[in-house]
Amino acid sequence: MISVQEAKDIISASVPVPKTKKLNLSEAAGKVLSKAVTATTDIPNFRQSCMDGYAIRYEDKDLILSVIGEMAAGTSRQLVIKPGQATRIFTGAPLPEGADTVVMQEKVQYSGNSLFIQDERLTEGLNVRAKGSEIKQGEKAMLPGTLLTPAAIGFLAGIGCSEVEVYSPPDVTIILTGNELQQPGNPLRFGQVYEANSFQLKAALYQAGIVNIQVRTAEDDPKKLQEVLSAALAESDLVLLNGGVSVGDYDFVVQAAEACEVTKRIHKIRQKPGKPLFFGISGEKLVFGLPGNPSSSLTCFYEYVLPALEQWMHQEHRIRNTKATITHEYAKPTGLTHFLKAFYENGSVTPLHAQESFRLHSFATANCFIVLPEESTGCLTGDLVEVHLLPV
Repeated sequence: MISVQEAKDIISASVPVPKTKKLNLSEAAGKVLSKAVTATTDIPNFRQSCMDGYAIRYEDKDLILSVIGEMAAGTSRQLVIKPGQATRIFTGAPLPEGADTVVMQEKVQYSGNSLFIQDERLTEGLNVRAKGSEIKQGEKAMLPGTLLTPAAIGFLAGIGCSEVEVYSPPDVTIILTGNELQQPGNPLRFGQVYEANSFQLKAALYQAGIVNIQVRTAEDDPKKLQEVLSAALAESDLVLLNGGVSVGDYDFVVQAAEACEVTKRIHKIRQKPGKPLFFGISGEKLVFGLPGNPSSSLTCFYEYVLPALEQWMHQEHRIRNTKATITHEYAKPTGLTHFLKAFYENGSVTPLHAQESFRLHSFATANCFIVLPEESTGCLTGDLVEVHLLPV
């Protein structure tokens, strides 16, 4: 067995160089740019009013002005104002030729066709967005490594960008093993349990920005599991096997992986839950064998699979590490790192009930793990402990 940190180092060193692809901007939310975006035009590409009011020549601010027309957003007709003239103008509209300043409509007296300005704080260029004030043609609008948040998507759309090059999320196949599994919605026969792992893992993968996910099932038979794994390796970049990863008579994951020429890098980790974790590589493809118990499976996903995916896609880590004061004591033997389901709030963390690896009830309300290292014998109420905050 190896330590938690040794396992994480091995997995990190095995993550392949990410692939890239072009996506329409509407499909790129949550992805990470792999190529810089350059502005192809000035934005805005005309002098633009940022206020409803009147466009004037600043040097005419003390005159009684004649209003000769109006400029609305989207107009393609250009007006020209001469000395002593103004135009009605609206937010987003281009300035008429000759104008350099916009006076707020609340700061004028308007009677008939005559305008008198009453704004002692008026300055030249006020309420006008200069051409190229958002970005100039040829400037770098966004650099590689930028996460495409809703605001980033909006900014790129606003400068006319329609597609981007991003780090491509890997294709993933989940393989479920175990003759005892039944799908939710069907009645349970004697000896069966409802299958939960594919549902929680797909949800976690979606949350990480993975959308191309296949789910396959395999009977507890080494040849059949080998066939399913071989097919998964042919169609996916990453394979998540669930169950069958220990050393029981019906645990065939390691045997099937070896038959498919997957190079074993990890099989057991000094941790609880999830000690029998398998990790291997096949060329540039990654294979994880997760424990069948749902709580163990999801814990291992968060601690090992998710960081590998984030590294693969050049994303920031969603799980944040912090310290917190524990509200209850917890005792453990040395030798294994413990990941305790817990709830963190305002600098304090509470270990939850039902820590057993087969139970998900407490996990459903947990927002973090308390991490007690393998040399630890536990902690007392009020101790400062390591906490891994889970994605929400």
